[in-house]
Amino acid sequence: MHNVLFEIGGFTFYTYGFLIAIGISLGFVIAQKRGKQIGLNTEIFDSLALWLFGFGFLGAKLLYWITIIDQILLNPSILFDFMNGYVVYGGILGGILGGYLFCRKHKLDFLAYFDLIVPSVALAQAFGRVGCFFAGCCYGSVTNSPIGVIFPTGSLAPSGVAVIPTQLFSSVFDLLLFFLLIAFAKRKKAEGEVASLYLILYSVGRFIIEFFRGDLIRGSVGTLSTSQFISIFVFVVGIGLFTYCRKRSSKQKKL
Repeated sequence: MHNVLFEIGGFTFYTYGFLIAIGISLGFVIAQKRGKQIGLNTEIFDSLALWLFGFGFLGAKLLYWITIIDQILLNPSILFDFMNGYVVYGGILGGILGGYLFCRKHKLDFLAYFDLIVPSVALAQAFGRVGCFFAGCCYGSVTNSPIGVIFPTGSLAPSGVAVIPTQLFSSVFDLLLFFLLIAFAKRKKAEGEVASLYLILYSVGRFIIEFFRGDLIRGSVGTLSTSQFISIFVFVVGIGLFTYCRKRSSKQKKL
């Protein structure tokens, strides 16, 4: 694993950031192309992206701060470290909020754009998790199984012991989710169904993978990790949204 991709003139370029940039760029291009195909206004994409990234960044950082509130009380300087410490779920929820506010401001159909964006989100996550693997973060629990990976000294993962590569499990899951959502989008019966399916399936997958995680810094709520606790609510919201979208579509057809 090589966390540092290369160095130029004193500047260090990390594999983690590079892969996230690729994932976001590909997701943006794919969403823009799909948006044009289905007749959505793609001229606002640049502005929408800024809202999504801005709120996503704040959400990811805020949820991380919540999970380490005890450490922050002891060392408030942690609040000024913007290079490390982000929680994916916070980024997702923050991005959703940003997208909703943007669509409401510009009088756009939020559910239509939500459906359009979520497959690209899953794709960006797939690349991001590979970046996590190279950085050593989000690692799994110690294992003696053949799938165990030993990270080098200096990695965020513990060195010298084999751990489950949960980052790669997550990456494969997110990539499969991307293709599934793209396929389902062609057969959906109502706006919001693709987004609902993303919330349902991602929450289930994340809940299961969390059982194999070994990085305790992600926080916990009782016997569940913070992400597992959030996954329960995301799953319920996904089911509720899917049901709402189907019923609304049926009523509109009757009218």
